Parts: sequence; structure tokens; C-alpha cells
Amino acid sequence: MAGPVVAAAVILPKDYEHPWLNDSKQLNKGQRLELRTEIEKSALVWAVAEASNLEIDKINILKASFLAMHRAVEKISEKIIPEHLLVDGNRFTPYPMIPHTCIVKGDGKYLSIAAASILAKTYRDDLMENLATEYPMYKWHENAGYPTIYHRKAIQQHGFTPYHRMTFKIRV
Repeated sequence: MAGPVVAAAVILPKDYEHPWLNDSKQLNKGQRLELRTEIEKSALVWAVAEASNLEIDKINILKASFLAMHRAVEKISEKIIPEHLLVDGNRFTPYPMIPHTCIVKGDGKYLSIAAASILAKTYRDDLMENLATEYPMYKWHENAGYPTIYHRKAIQQHGFTPYHRMTFKIRV
């Protein structure tokens, strides 16, 4: 309901392994933060990008997700042009001149997708924690801007911020 959509792109060394590297939702915050440091140090190249809440409202969340993904690929392509994109999910707007494959639940199947998921999640969590200091009444440090009951009630009581997605259906 609030904040940008965040995506990341990661190219890991061919023989890279890490016992924790898996779906970021199955890891605790401490593990994700530790893995973030490890990924940023070990990756051949990595980038995080976002599409703002205003872009989400203008083009919809799915297209904004693809836009954030494209921006992340654009950033890594400044250093290394990927041969092929592995995309978590079942759809993707093709990136020019680079073939792609969509993999449902890809973060549990490919280390590079899991690594990208961890970078994107930790980046967004940090961003929402920082925004929570500006707008503490929404408890974004706890709910990361997602539609919890508390967050919905806070919107009813305090209204919207410049970071809210106005196209999100608010139901309490």
C-alpha cells in the first residue's frame, strides 16, 4: 500500500554456493542481512532498482515491477551484459536484445534469483524503516507498507502520505 516496488539483478560466479541462499521469505531478517553482505561481496555484478508509488499508480503494479526489473538489468549491463535473464514469476516484458526465461518460484530453484530477491527485499525493508521515522503512525518499520489491519486503520485515522499507492483498494 506504500512505497516503491523494488527489483534486483545479480550475476553470481558459476561455482557459487551458500547453504542459506534460498527463497528470502524462508529466511529471518538477520540471515537476509548477512546474506546481503555476502552477495554484494561475492557477486560478479549486482544492482537494485525501483519504480515509485507514483509510477505504480500510473501504470499498475505488474508493469511497475517489470519497469524496476528493467532498471536493475540496465544498471548491471553497464558492467556486464547478461547472456540470458532468469526471471522469478510467470510473466515478463522482454528486455531488448537479451533472452529471458520465466521461472515460477524461481527463488527456490536458482541461486541468482534467490540472491536478487534478498537484495530487493532488504533494500525495500531498509527504505520503509527509514520512511517510518518520517511517518511513525503507520508502523512501516513493522509492516513494510503492506496492507495490515493496523496500516489500514492508520490510513483511516491519519490519511495518506506522499508514499502511499493511491490505486490500492483500502478495506478495513
